[in-house]
Formats: sequence, structure tokens, C-alpha cells
Amino acid sequence: MAADKIRDFDDFVKVHALLLAASGLPQSLHYQLFQKLSSDTFDGGDFFQIEPCEDGRQRRLVLTSDYMGRDSRVFLVDHAWTFRLSDAPKQLQEVPGLAQRMASLMCVDIDVNSECEETDLVDGGSHENNTKVNVKDVVEREIQEAKERGDETVRWLELEELDIDDDMLLSLDLSNKFPDLLALSLCGNKLENVEKVIQEITKFKHLRGLWLNDNPILQNCDVHMEETILQGCPRLEIYNSCFTCNFGEWALGFCGGIYGKDNPGCIHQSDCPLKTVTSLDLSNRCIHNLINKSFSPIEFPSLSYLNLRGDPLEQNSVGDLLNLIKGFTDLHALEVDIPGPLGESALEILESFPNLSLLNGVSASKILETRKNVIDSMLQPRLPEWTAEEPLTDRVINAMWLYLMQYRLADEEKIDETSVWYVMDELGSALQHSDEPNFIVSPFLYMPEGKLASAVSFSILWPTQNVQKGDECTRDFLSGIGEEKQRSARLTAWFHTPQNYFIQEYEKHWQRLSSRSFASPPIQSSIVRSLLRSDGCALRIYTDIPQVEEFLTRPEFLITTDPKDADIIWTSMQVDEDVKKTAGITDQQYINQFPFEACLVMKHHLAETVQKAHGSPAWFQPTYNLETHLSQVIGDYHIRKRDGLDNLWILKPWNMARTIDTTVTGDISAIIRLMETGPKICQKYIEHPALFKGKKFDLRYIILVRSMNPLEIFLSDVFWVRLANNAYSLDKHSFFEYETHFTVMVSCKKNILAQRLLIF
Repeated sequence: MAADKIRDFDDFVKVHALLLAASGLPQSLHYQLFQKLSSDTFDGGDFFQIEPCEDGRQRRLVLTSDYMGRDSRVFLVDHAWTFRLSDAPKQLQEVPGLAQRMASLMCVDIDVNSECEETDLVDGGSHENNTKVNVKDVVEREIQEAKERGDETVRWLELEELDIDDDMLLSLDLSNKFPDLLALSLCGNKLENVEKVIQEITKFKHLRGLWLNDNPILQNCDVHMEETILQGCPRLEIYNSCFTCNFGEWALGFCGGIYGKDNPGCIHQSDCPLKTVTSLDLSNRCIHNLINKSFSPIEFPSLSYLNLRGDPLEQNSVGDLLNLIKGFTDLHALEVDIPGPLGESALEILESFPNLSLLNGVSASKILETRKNVIDSMLQPRLPEWTAEEPLTDRVINAMWLYLMQYRLADEEKIDETSVWYVMDELGSALQHSDEPNFIVSPFLYMPEGKLASAVSFSILWPTQNVQKGDECTRDFLSGIGEEKQRSARLTAWFHTPQNYFIQEYEKHWQRLSSRSFASPPIQSSIVRSLLRSDGCALRIYTDIPQVEEFLTRPEFLITTDPKDADIIWTSMQVDEDVKKTAGITDQQYINQFPFEACLVMKHHLAETVQKAHGSPAWFQPTYNLETHLSQVIGDYHIRKRDGLDNLWILKPWNMARTIDTTVTGDISAIIRLMETGPKICQKYIEHPALFKGKKFDLRYIILVRSMNPLEIFLSDVFWVRLANNAYSLDKHSFFEYETHFTVMVSCKKNILAQRLLIF
């Protein structure tokens, strides 16, 4: 039996003292934890129940026992999946049942075959031919149904996900078949030629709503297409789900549930169609100006619910918006970004609208009672999104950032370079967030043999408030993180936070960078003395680096053990003014470092140095220090997503080498959660880099800067070419492949690859 093996409670406390202190578990629960760990007791099912919420897309945890007092019990929570980040896809594919369990736990396990069965090919025909027949069938069916209604005019046409390409769109001749069309949806097709699409769409002079969402054309076009379509279709009120500047009665009626396929409306609208609307959802419609004759208390006398989330409304002053909305006397429920166009806090908004009973789904009385800004409770959860064709592995990868937790191992010698990520079991993963939680959950390593090698990871759960039967059990996803550490911005990993706020923060940041004056400093003349000794003797070198002393054997150099006698000091120790004074080092000696060199050798300082010197030059990718500019990253991300731009980012630790803890991702939740493994910069990834035979590469040179003014640089005639092992790819599965996106693997000297490099 090992001498350090845990035999009793005293051994347990001795071995786990640091872990117990780090977890925050009250000392009164230490013995109960020891008992449960020793007996492998998971009794949470006797006290809790998991219930579906958010229409089955999430789960929550509810107390089933009559009462549980604060700090009265501790529960073990198993870890259902533990992994290093780079291993995640491989494990999901290779470990039997893992993807299925994770998909079920994360509520993304809907049957992927249900939709496929409805689209089976008939008569052995090709998919392409069958699709074309389906498109024509849809068009003919619309015409026939209009005739059966006694109205040969079709005003609403949906041709979605039918693989319509540009040539097929032209061949359908829709403008002649449906000259009075008011709404046309072409979502999810294969349209990509701007000129052809504009040519067809602008033939519809009465069009009120147009949807081209999820077509390749939106990735390739610019604002020119939108402007041309709006000029050709002057009555267009909704374009790609967003309101145009022409929005009016039809767009508002569509959002209010009046207009749709069954009631598309008329070219000349009837009188007062909006008077019956009681609920109006205008969220995420990109509305810039809400002051509109159709949106008024006169047109909506019965309006009781209004949702304005996600609309910038930047063309309206706060005063104008408040006066407009106050006119809706029956309005009792309002949803709006906080902070946002109506105010900076929930309390401020409620003071402006005393008749509201619900603000963002939270009782106004609750907000007023607590007298605090309960923003966290009012945010809508960020639910996983997937398509029917996506395999379970991809769904889990997309959803996992809503569930992951992490820790880093350390022993007496060193700390692990890469973190361990894990997903708690079904009970632990059902704990939802609250800014006023009633439970705490913390990772805990149990070492039954007294050594790290025997450690088994768990999470421990205990109540921090008195909880009654039927109460939801919650935890704080950002426990211990306040606004000084960007709490509200970090909540974006789990919730839909106000986009407008972050976009404004990004725009202010961009304006600051763009408005700076970057005049070059005047060049001053200076005398550069010779590095060589005037007496012709060898240069004396002082070093504390064994490799330098071992390999510096040329006769031009002589190793000395006293820094005062050295011509050159080559050291790993930071040499500041105090060290110089103590060691007797003078300004006549050369040192392999210069003051404040961290402004170049640490990534976040280098980015700040470039931005201070040049603002945001075209040659420098957008770069943010996540510890100070997370809001600006989120704003940049939202703008790129809105405009259909590439949204791949690379996250790099401030001061680590060999691409340790470096990640490529296009997931905003991943960007935010990766802050938990240490301070990082977030930089726009160059999605189309220069390649060598299809692979990423870099060139590593050794450069000696002898003088900055005037600039004097020496370049070694030996350099290294480093190549990625795999061919470069933007396939989302490749982002976990170290050998595809990073080059710190293969080094070849110049003389080996000189002939190959001639192609450059």
C-alpha cells in the first residue's frame, strides 16, 4: 500500500488542503465531501429534477426536496466529457456513444433523417432535374391555387431552398407570371450573380418584401446591389429581413401578424389595418429611424407589447423615442436593449414608462423592489443553431461553448501549458445562470493515492442560499468576475446582449485609431562607434546562457566571467538601471536587450505599439486585447456578420511561444470563453494567406539591431523555413488541426531549401 494513500479524513484534508481552499467549499462540508468521494456517492437525483425549458432547447434544474438550507449539503457532479481542445472532434468521432450523449445533453439531438425522407428522388432522376421540376411545380401550383380562389393575382411567392441558380431564375420569368407580386422569398438558393438578380428583381414595381437570405450572392455583393434594388423597387419595405428607409404600414403589418401568405395585402392598402394589432415584434430589423407616420399611437391604438431589441435607432434622439413610445397608452410590456436607445439601465427606462408591467420579460415590480439593474436576468439565452444536414459531431462542437468548463493541472515542477476542458453530467449541465445564484459549482481533483497521477476530476455543488421545493437551482457562469473584468460583455458567450452597444463601442474605437496624427519623428544625427576593439583583440563576452558559452568558439570571441570586463553582455536576465549600477555595467558596453523591449516581444504590447504609431494601417489585421477591448471585438464581430464578411479570428496568448493555447475560431462564444485560459489578443485571421505548395509557411530570421538612430541592422545568413504539415484549408473541421494552421513543426536551413525559394 502506498505510503501516501488516503486512509482517513485527516489524510484527505492534508492531501487536498490547497484544492479545498481553492474551491471555496465551507469547512463544515469537508467531511461530507470526503465521505461521498470515498464511497463514490452520486445522490443528486434524490434531491433534484431536470426539466426542459426554452421550448425544449435547454434544460434547467429544480429542487424536489422540501427544503435545503445554505451550506447544508454537498453533491458530486460527474464529468461526462474531458478533453484537450485540439482532441475534441476526434474524440466525438471515435469514442462510442460520446457524440450521442453530448448531443442529448446539449439538446441538439433532433433526428437528422426526418427532412431527408421528404426529399427522396423519384423515378431515378438526377437531383438537378428533379429540383428544376419541383420549382416549376411550385410556380404552377401557385397560379392554380389563385385561380381556384377566383383571384388570378398571386401576391406572395415563396421559392425557398429549391437550388435555384441565376440561369434558372431568369428562365422562370417570374415578373411576367406575377406582375402584382408584393412579397418574394428566395431564401436558401444558389443565386450568386449580382447583375442577373438585379435584372429580375427590379422588374417587380409593386414589391414590398424581398428575402435573399442564405444565398451566395450576399457574400459577394456590396451595398451597390441593395441601393440598385431599392431604386428599382421604390415601394420595397423589407429587404433581407431588415426594414428599408421606406418601411410603413405593410412592413409593420407583417411584423404584427396581419400580412402573410394567407393575407399578402393589396397594392393600395385598406384603411386602418393596424388598429387591431396588440403585439408588435420589431426586433433585429435594422431600424435606424423609428419616427414614421405609420408607427404611431393613432395607427396602433391597442398596442400592449412592443419588442425593439437589436435595432440601432441611432437616427432618433432619446427624447424623441421616449415621447413617441409614451403615446402608446395601452403599452404594458416592452423589450429593448439595455443599455440602448431608451436608456442605460432598467431603472432609468422604468422611470420613463411607469405604466409598464414587464420590461424584457422581467416584472417591473421586481426590478423596482431590488432597486438594481438586473440586466443579466433580462437577457435572452443564446441557443445552439444547426441545420438538418449537420452530423451530431458538428452540432456538439457548435453548442459546447455554452456548457464547457476548464481547469489547468500543476505539480511541483510546472503548470500544464494547455488547459483541460470538460462538460459536467446532465445534472450539472442543467444549472442555468443567474446573477443572484443559489448554488456554487467548482471543479475538484480527488487523489485517492495521494498523487496527481491518481487524480479523478469531479465538480462539487452546494447551496449558498436557502432553497425551497420547486425553486430553480442556478449558478453564476461568471462567478467572481465583475464589471472591472468586463462581466457584461463576457455574458455574450451565453446570452444575446445588446448588439448596438458593442457596435457603438467598436465604432468609437475605430474613430480614435483613425483620427490620430502619425507624423514621423525628425531624424537626428548620431555617431555610431565601431563594435570592434581598437587594440584588435578578441571581443570579450559575458553570458549566463549555457548554449552561448558552449557554441561560441570562434577565435574572434572570448568568454569572460565578469560583466564589468565584457564588450558584449548576452544574458537572459533583465538588465535595468539597478542591475547596471550593481554589476558596474556602463553605456559603452553592448547588451542583447533594450529598455521597454516588451513593447515588441509581447503580443498585446506589440499590437498597442503599432496602433499608437500608425492607428489601423491596411497592412495590420484588426487586433484587440481581450482583457481591455472585448466590447470592441464583439462589435466588430457583429458588423462583419451583418455585412456577410469573413468572421474568422485567431486568439494568441500574450507571452507564450510555439503557438501554445493558440486557437482559430469563428464562434463568438468560443472567443469569449477562451479568455478563461489566460490573457490573449484576438486578431482577424488572414483567411487567404500566401502558401508554399498549398501549405502555410513562415521564414524565421535572426536579426541584430545595433542602432536605432540611425537604424543599423545585421541579418544572419542562416535562416529557417517552417512549413505546416497539412495542406491549408478553411473547412471548419480543420480549425482544430494544429498541423494545418500552424507552422512550428519543420525547420530547414537556407542551404537546404534555397532552390525551392527561388520561386518567390
